Amino acid sequence: MIRIAAVGDVHLDEDVVGRFRPALEELPDCADALLLAGDLTRHGTEAEARCVAREFGGLGVPVVTVLGNHDHQCDQVPQVVKVLQDAGITVLEGDSVVLDCPGGRLGVAGVKGFGGGFAGRCASDFGEPEMKAFVRTTTESADALGAALRGLDCDVRVALTHYSPVPDTLAGEPLEIYPFLGSYQLGQAIDSAPTALALHGHAHAGTEKGTTPGGVRVRNVAHPVIRQAYSIYHLGDHLDQGEVSRTVSSGIQQTWS
Repeated sequence: MIRIAAVGDVHLDEDVVGRFRPALEELPDCADALLLAGDLTRHGTEAEARCVAREFGGLGVPVVTVLGNHDHQCDQVPQVVKVLQDAGITVLEGDSVVLDCPGGRLGVAGVKGFGGGFAGRCASDFGEPEMKAFVRTTTESADALGAALRGLDCDVRVALTHYSPVPDTLAGEPLEIYPFLGSYQLGQAIDSAPTALALHGHAHAGTEKGTTPGGVRVRNVAHPVIRQAYSIYHLGDHLDQGEVSRTVSSGIQQTWS
C-alpha cells in the first residue's frame, strides 16, 4: 500500500502562511508523499514562492509539485523553481521522479498541462498561427507527460498535472470555459501507460472524481474542491481501497469508498 497526500491551488502569500501547516505536520503518520497540483502562489513571484517553501518544506515526507498558470503570471518561473528546489521540493515539467516508499516504488510524472478542450468540442491545429501555437502547446505538454509516464520504472505510476485531463472533474464550472481548464490530450497521455491515478487542480468550482476513457481514476484536488489541507489516496492491489480526507482546522479523519 502506498499512501499519497495531495492538494492544489493553495495560492499562498504572506497572509495565508501557516494555514495548512498544522495538518501538514501530521503527514509522516498518514502519507508516504505529498503531491501538489500547481497554483502554489497567487501571482508567481519569488516572494510568494518563499511562502510556499516555508509552508511545504521540511515535512518529513517527499514533496513533488507541478506549477500552475498562477505560478507563471509574473514571468519569474526560474526563480520560483529555484526557491522550491532549495526547500527540497521536487518540481516536475515533462519529467518524472521515483520515490522509494514502504509500500513500493512510486513513480510520479508531471506537467502543468494546458487548455484545448475535450472530444467533440476542442481546438484544432488549423488556421491562424496563434491558434496553432495554442494547440501545439497542449500537444507538446501531453506528449511530454506520456513519455514520462511510459519511461517510469516503478511499482505504481501517478500522473500529476494542473490542467484537467477529463471533463468529468470540471462539472460545476461554466461549459464555456472547459477549453481553458484542460484537454483530452492529457487524458490520452495518461492512458498510454499503466497509470494508477491522475491528480490535477485548476478547476475551483469543479468536481473531485472522474475517469479517463481508458479507466484511470482522476481526482481534482484543488483546495476549493476538497476543502481541506489535503486528501489521501491509498494505492495498492486495488485503487482507492480508501480515500482519507483530513481537515485543516481539526484534523478530523473521514474514510469512504
